[in-house]
Amino acid sequence: MNRREELAAALERTRARIAAAAREAGRDPAGTTLVVVTKFFPASDVAELAGLGVRDVGESRDQEASAKAAELAGRADLHWHFIGQVQTNKARSLARYADTVHSVDRVRLVQALQAGAEQAGRDLDVFVQVDLAQRVGLDADAGRGGATGEEVFRVADAVAASADLRLRGLMAVAPLGAEPRRAFDELAALAERLRRDHPRAVELSAGMSGDLEAAVAAGTTHLRVGSAILGSRPLAR
Repeated sequence: MNRREELAAALERTRARIAAAAREAGRDPAGTTLVVVTKFFPASDVAELAGLGVRDVGESRDQEASAKAAELAGRADLHWHFIGQVQTNKARSLARYADTVHSVDRVRLVQALQAGAEQAGRDLDVFVQVDLAQRVGLDADAGRGGATGEEVFRVADAVAASADLRLRGLMAVAPLGAEPRRAFDELAALAERLRRDHPRAVELSAGMSGDLEAAVAAGTTHLRVGSAILGSRPLAR
């Protein structure tokens, strides 16, 4: 089996999982966007995925992501999602190629992204990342990032007030040691509160290869799936 056949089979399995989870939750599978996370995998895999109908691609390292986006610049149908932790000094670089940034967790980063988007002459879609650890009774999960408490809403307000940033909703990773469904239900509750002030921020970015069913049940609109489609992660370059 060649690489294209491997990816096609894995995509089919993943889409079947999403469809089954949606049926179980009484949802339309079309209401969930599959973001295929290609970090550490070559641009050739992204090209193969695009040929198989994938339009949403996720990356988490600026240097790698910017290089892939440049290599595949001719694929105007690709939508690039940045899902990793963002250093403020990388914001201007991200604004040149990313279409959506899922991991915005502080006001200073909002300001840097706005400056980058303005300089690049582009609009950026933004999710505010939430640290759910304390909400499910765990110690702060600093390694996974995210705003906590009222800071979530201060960051969201800053995004909404920015000329070139569009607030899409909230993002989270299920904390290590937490039951994913409980974590994602907490995220959904925060999202409901967010929509009182920002009624257009209706999207949720939650769920990965191991917990996508729980995320679909909790109402996610964007799944970030890597290993279930591309296989075990190769050594970082």
